[in-house]
Amino acid sequence: MPGFPWVRGEGLMGIRTKVRFWSRQESGATAVEFALVGFPFIFLLIGIIELSVMFAAMSTLDSATNTAARLVRTGQAQMSADPETTFRESLCEQASVFLDCSRIVYEVITMNSFSDFASFPPSYDEEGNMESNGFDAGSVDDVVLIRVSYAYPLMTPLLGAAFADGANNTKRMMTTVVLETEPYDVNLVVDEL
Repeated sequence: MPGFPWVRGEGLMGIRTKVRFWSRQESGATAVEFALVGFPFIFLLIGIIELSVMFAAMSTLDSATNTAARLVRTGQAQMSADPETTFRESLCEQASVFLDCSRIVYEVITMNSFSDFASFPPSYDEEGNMESNGFDAGSVDDVVLIRVSYAYPLMTPLLGAAFADGANNTKRMMTTVVLETEPYDVNLVVDEL
């Protein structure tokens, strides 16, 4: 068969002829190079996208926590029929863009002063998830600690190995706000006026 020199060869000479023929060919070089470089490139691209979404989720959690904390600071949560529901709804309304609200864990603790912050460290279960110590938004001029945590699931395996700090390939995000509530109820601060 003309055009196929390896067909004419027999035995060891045939193998040498085949190797020589294929070593001179460059028609599949681009496909082989892409196969070698393409997978790491696509994996890197997916990792960058996932990290970007994770940082956007962190920023969303911070913003949602600050918005919900404002309801506690101004007394809007305490003056409502159910302060915890008001707080949770505000938190979820803001965070639901990137986060699953059912996985958000929060605690609101009334402290004696700002210096008591070190006395209230977060507690975690065996899987690394924060355990809530309840909801107590306090009253007028109280110092309140608000802590919100979320276990963000990482999809890319190598990113999970590098960034995960919880069970099941998750990254724990936490936002803490310590504030003093405003004198929102005149009846409670009338003696100070």
